[in-house]
Amino acid sequence: MSQNTFDIVYELRQRQHEFSPVESRIAAAILADVDAAAQYGVSELAERAEVSAAAISRFAKALGCEHVRELRARLASASAVGKRFLEQQNAPPVSALYAQICDDIQESLRHNIANLKEEVVQELAEAICQARMIHIFGLGGCSTVFAQELQSRFVRFGRPVSACSDALMMKIIGATLGPQDLVLVLSVSGITPEIVSAVDIARTYGARIGAITQANTALAERSDWLLPIQIEETDFVFKPSASRYAMMLAIDVLATTTALNDANANHEHLRRIKLALDRHRGGDSRLPLGD
Repeated sequence: MSQNTFDIVYELRQRQHEFSPVESRIAAAILADVDAAAQYGVSELAERAEVSAAAISRFAKALGCEHVRELRARLASASAVGKRFLEQQNAPPVSALYAQICDDIQESLRHNIANLKEEVVQELAEAICQARMIHIFGLGGCSTVFAQELQSRFVRFGRPVSACSDALMMKIIGATLGPQDLVLVLSVSGITPEIVSAVDIARTYGARIGAITQANTALAERSDWLLPIQIEETDFVFKPSASRYAMMLAIDVLATTTALNDANANHEHLRRIKLALDRHRGGDSRLPLGD
């Protein structure tokens, strides 16, 4: 097994039925609090598991670690994901869960609308209207979905736009760009290496960068225009991230501002789209434009 992919928590849980009684006590002591176990010395872990210090050393080697220090290092790495991903969680009653989901969405929207600066949004919208070509980069999770969403918004205004969610293709695209081109980058984390490296290539050739991401990240530092999103995750890991709504809010604000920059022309674009869709599918006048 690759040292980079070794998941010690998985190994401890998966092999519980294989362990001897002594090994089972050690595994149980570790799994009871992985974060704390990473800090224990040999004697302390042995005391908590009610085994000898020598048994701890043998256990480390049985897991494929060269010594106890490596075992502790792997436990520290595993605990870095946070307790909410290590401890079992009980779901609240369904009615309370639904209300909490709604509350989290509303809270995310309230916090994030306050972070959007009108002048930055307007400057980015003007850059979109003036760009020779707009490339939208989004990789993984909601960023891929919303890259397609943003492309759909700008297509409706007759803008030359293309969304990309392939890491290698982003680099290729970046190498073809120039000062007249604009790259819009979507990333919740702002630290995804593939995204950052593609942006570096695009910047090398003079492309301008607009980003929807967290402030004070590698991607934010490389952007000419930043629409910051604030992430506020709860301890309940089963619920989808409310940060999706922060990104959607920024997209809607940016798309609407872009539309209003040339309201007459874009009104005509939208009329044509509505006419084409109505002729194709029918429906009343309040149906959305292809959503």
